[in-house]
Amino acid sequence: MEMSREKLCASKADGSSDSAYHCLACHDDEEWGSMSRGRAKSRSLSASPALGSTKEFRRTRSLHGPCPVTTFGPKACMLQNPKTIMHIQDPASQRLTWNKPPKSVLVIKKIRDASLLQPFKELCVYLTEENNMIVYVEKKVLEDPAIANDENFGPVKKKFCTFREDYDDISNQIDFIICLGGDGTLLYASSLFQGSVPPVMAFHLGSLGFLTPFNFENFQSQVTQVIEGNAALVLRSRLKVKVVKEHREKTTVQNGIEENGVVSVNLEKEVGKQIMQYEVLNEVVVDRGPSSYLSNVDVFLDGHLITTVQGDGVIVSTPTGSTAYAAAAGASMIHPNVPAIMITPICPHSLSFRPIVVPAGVELKIMLSPDARNTAWVSFDGRKRQEICHGDRS
Repeated sequence: MEMSREKLCASKADGSSDSAYHCLACHDDEEWGSMSRGRAKSRSLSASPALGSTKEFRRTRSLHGPCPVTTFGPKACMLQNPKTIMHIQDPASQRLTWNKPPKSVLVIKKIRDASLLQPFKELCVYLTEENNMIVYVEKKVLEDPAIANDENFGPVKKKFCTFREDYDDISNQIDFIICLGGDGTLLYASSLFQGSVPPVMAFHLGSLGFLTPFNFENFQSQVTQVIEGNAALVLRSRLKVKVVKEHREKTTVQNGIEENGVVSVNLEKEVGKQIMQYEVLNEVVVDRGPSSYLSNVDVFLDGHLITTVQGDGVIVSTPTGSTAYAAAAGASMIHPNVPAIMITPICPHSLSFRPIVVPAGVELKIMLSPDARNTAWVSFDGRKRQEICHGDRS
């Protein structure tokens, strides 16, 4: 499992201006953005200047906070490797821009919620008639009797482009996404795009609102700001998950005797491996499923066994997912700008295993322990649930 940075959420517009200054602790010619908000200058041990320098450093709002020290004592310093230098933009200065004006928008509405019918109709009328946008909607949304039988909405409905999940690929046809619902609606929108995700604008019209910062009362001005590129961005990480299953095939042998005359006892033959890949916004959950036995899985970090989880299961979550199932299981909440992966046990049968935070970019491998009594089950953001047997791994 690895982390990827996606342009997933567009937050409210912010008109603040940045000023640039030089960071002498890293490179003399490198410029960093600093927000001028009247904060007092402070000195930090982890961001102290090199010996002989009298200039003070100002704490930035980047992912790593203060700039790290690159000199150690009078003679030692960090070897500079240009290939590994990572320039990270200040999250407060991340802004949306368009290479070309957006023309198509995907509108995702929470299914079977009558309270969203009127906001959905108002938004679609505004996008099609006043902005001349191409609107994509799910086919099952238009099958709602309240929409199908509305004659006044008929002319607008004829302009829609429809698609079906798992059948139609729209990943290269959508410029940005508008969600009407709660956090679950945004998670569903993320699952539709297993590659690059267009900017997502989520209106808070559901039960939970951790990921939905927009209110629908003044949606016209907010949608216009996004179309014009006048909006701030919040980048959220996703997990790259690969499930490797040992594919076995049952063959029928007449009279229990194979071609070579040997009596066959086990009719299952290994014919290869089946690999499935997903990109997950919240979490990957490995649990015991319907079994009454505790799950028993081994967790490897970059090829090294770090622990064996014996309990109801284990949650591997992103910072975004730290406010979901992981929080209910006793984990801490992580800010979405922190590059990290959280490993949280579900009701562990041990007092020594507590939630673990590991750096983003590491490779985690989870597989059944050799002495596990039963299989385990894995789900991705609560969807596409499947069984894991001995020899399988994710």
